[in-house]
Amino acid sequence: QLQFVESGGGLVQPGGSLRLSCVASGWVLDFYTVGWFRQAPGKEHEGVSCISTSDGSTFYADSVKGRFTISRDNAKNTVYLQMNSLKPEDTAVYYCVVDHPHLAVQHMCAMHYDSKGQGTQVTVSS
Repeated sequence: QLQFVESGGGLVQPGGSLRLSCVASGWVLDFYTVGWFRQAPGKEHEGVSCISTSDGSTFYADSVKGRFTISRDNAKNTVYLQMNSLKPEDTAVYYCVVDHPHLAVQHMCAMHYDSKGQGTQVTVSS
């Protein structure tokens, strides 16, 4: 059964940085398009960033463009989300998901996915 372990969240002041990690249990992430999503209380799930396995292309939501960077280390079966210049509105539970390797990253980030792990809480507050 596909499961993810997300880590790296925490409490950070506005303007700070965090790096999230997503490790898949029992699956090889290299075979899939991978996305980071988030859900804040009372808000819809949001596709934050997605990365392709076929050509390495990436997609970012407008709300994080220029501040977040997604990357993957296939040797470690891990996908990262580097988050800089964090804002209070970035506060949410972040989780990762996978989909078909030929799914375009902009399409994946526009879709809805439920979390398959516990997610990692990011809180941006002074």
